[in-house]
Amino acid sequence: MIGASVKQVSKVSMTEARPAQAQHRAGLASTALGLIAAAGLMAIASPAFAQTAAEPAEASPQDAAPLVDAPPVQDPGLAAYDPLEGFNRASFGVSMGLDRAVVGPIAHGYMAVTPKPVRNRVSSVIYNLGEPSTALNDVLQGHPKRFGVTTSRFVINSTIGLLGLFDVAAGMGLQGHGADFGQTFGRYGVKPGPYLYVPVMGPLSFREGVGRALDFATDPVGIIGGGYTTTFGATRLGVGVVDVRARADGAFRALDDSVDPYVTARSAYGQYRESFLREATGEVQALPDFDDAPSTSSEAPSAVTTSSAAGPQ
Repeated sequence: MIGASVKQVSKVSMTEARPAQAQHRAGLASTALGLIAAAGLMAIASPAFAQTAAEPAEASPQDAAPLVDAPPVQDPGLAAYDPLEGFNRASFGVSMGLDRAVVGPIAHGYMAVTPKPVRNRVSSVIYNLGEPSTALNDVLQGHPKRFGVTTSRFVINSTIGLLGLFDVAAGMGLQGHGADFGQTFGRYGVKPGPYLYVPVMGPLSFREGVGRALDFATDPVGIIGGGYTTTFGATRLGVGVVDVRARADGAFRALDDSVDPYVTARSAYGQYRESFLREATGEVQALPDFDDAPSTSSEAPSAVTTSSAAGPQ
């Protein structure tokens, strides 16, 4: 009788616990989905545009994108092909409204109560957790040296650097770089396709959209940690969103001050992705030499041609 009662009580307890566990998982999933949506906002502050928010001496490795407005290489600019501009503008407006109402105030509060040296350490940890994903794309792109640097950085900074709090590897000459599936596709000739602004994912092209989905699905740290529906995954994503938004605060203010924030964000994103692709292909843009004053003689065209052929001195 007693044994039967104990079993019955245990069964009731387990039955009551299951809905609670299900609710907990559903709550984490909802939180993660919301954070992923917020993360889409952050993509408009591409490293090329977010440079206005950071001091050069404190710029993190993922912000070290070239800022030269060079012409695209074998890759049409994203800003030149925007057939869904009406939809994209509406999505951009919704995202910016969400930033002003939710994400921005949270980031401002974080900046107000957290000293900049502490925020820099948080940024370093977040960046370090993304290194395995970068290493994966280094392999897929056929860059063994870059893979070796990325792997070494992750090992060194995760151990000597105290889980990425300090970028010890950079002091050893191992500088960080970025890589993702959108860049990998571009390296092998996949065209960007139309520009899109998706509320959940932010600004992207069709190529970058597929790439970003693969980035989430194949992230080694995310897979080991159980994905974004776990406490670790949701916390990592949430902290990452706030960190990026805080570092890009100046860029967001510049957007508000621009004549057309949508065009400004689209142009900055397109220029950054073009520069990012050049890092993978190894192509370098030849810049004109502005040192020589223009000549008024009849032989000016020939002289300019010769100077261009010779390349920069």
